[in-house]
Amino acid sequence: MAVVLPFRGFRYAQPAGADLSALIAPPYDVVGAAQRAQLLAAAAHNVIALELPEGSLDPQVPGNRYATGRQRWQAWCRTGVLAADPLPAIYVLEQRYVHQGVARARRAFLAGVQLEPFAAGVILPHERTLPKAIDDRLQLTRATAANLSPVFGLYADPGQRLVPLLAQAMATAPLAVATGSDGVQATLWGLTDAAAHATLAACLADQPLYIADGHHRYTTALAYRDECRAASGAAAAHGVAPWDTVMMALVNMDDPGLVVWPTHRLARGGPDFAPATFWQRLAERFTLTPVADATPTAALAAASGPALLVRSRDGRTCLAVLRGDQDHGAAFPAATSAAWRQLDVAVLQELILWPLLQIHPDHPETLARLAFTHDDREALAAAPEHDAVFVLRPVQVAQVAAVAQGGQTMPQKSTYFYPKLPSGLVFKSLA
Repeated sequence: MAVVLPFRGFRYAQPAGADLSALIAPPYDVVGAAQRAQLLAAAAHNVIALELPEGSLDPQVPGNRYATGRQRWQAWCRTGVLAADPLPAIYVLEQRYVHQGVARARRAFLAGVQLEPFAAGVILPHERTLPKAIDDRLQLTRATAANLSPVFGLYADPGQRLVPLLAQAMATAPLAVATGSDGVQATLWGLTDAAAHATLAACLADQPLYIADGHHRYTTALAYRDECRAASGAAAAHGVAPWDTVMMALVNMDDPGLVVWPTHRLARGGPDFAPATFWQRLAERFTLTPVADATPTAALAAASGPALLVRSRDGRTCLAVLRGDQDHGAAFPAATSAAWRQLDVAVLQELILWPLLQIHPDHPETLARLAFTHDDREALAAAPEHDAVFVLRPVQVAQVAAVAQGGQTMPQKSTYFYPKLPSGLVFKSLA
């Protein structure tokens, strides 16, 4: 099944244990122009200068983003800003953070994972991707020939078989530490022991891996691998070529530090939206129970079966629980599984957003009327500026696995794995 390998990481050429807080960044796709400017003002060599280089997104324009990225990556490697580790390693990353007042820690292995097409069932996606975003990352990967940040993957280890390997690495001196702008503390270690590498590979070889975050990066890596194979005439004749693997951060889905946030929806239904009609149609498929303003989300947390909290622009707020006295199957796409149809976010998409508000990802022109937030209080407070807001529960990790194993993907923005992985602690060359 999955093939997990060590690699010689490129890292900032700093003393062992150095604080890289000024050099790391959140994932590129959550960094806006203002934050990019702040990061670079604090440190010119911040990783965001590689992830989001300045310049046109048109590769035909002189001085475009991708040409800038190529020149910068090569210059940083040539002048010693970045340096390759002397030995192949599997890196261990611990992130410490506070969630709902509780201190937590989440641990990951960073390794080179052999690329496989999704159809092979070895690496499984769980969300849909956007072609435009993939094209941007592919252009940058061609330019730098490097993985600048890891794909976030999940593996199953309910027996905690790999905990001793984590402990083995964490007993050594750290390679680097950093605190992100979100206050999450990261520590990186290197595991260079070949026996440990073999143990990790053997434990993960008999199961699939699931992409938690970074679908665009993984899809980009597949496309880049195929281009390299075509250019070289075939797969590597001996062993695995650098472009045959992608840097992944692998987290145990049974790790108590793994947290998933929901993504709430704020919707506009168009000029003909009428709250009374909306609620009447909603009651055809859902049992509606008014909830008190003081504790609106408590009822949602206790609900059984597909459910969500709904507030219309006139302030009416109800717990909506999918009715069990009728068959809803015909309202879902024919190829979807029972696990997919039990997702709150899928129920919202297929039974509410599309039939009642005419918003659906298969009709991109409608998505401009949909906004998102991870804060339930913010969502509810924004109801007067929208026709309806929908507060959801977090998707469970077991649901992610069940849907992926069925060969399906969840609607976009179904999951938000917290904390995000920082960029800048380690890079993987593809040359």
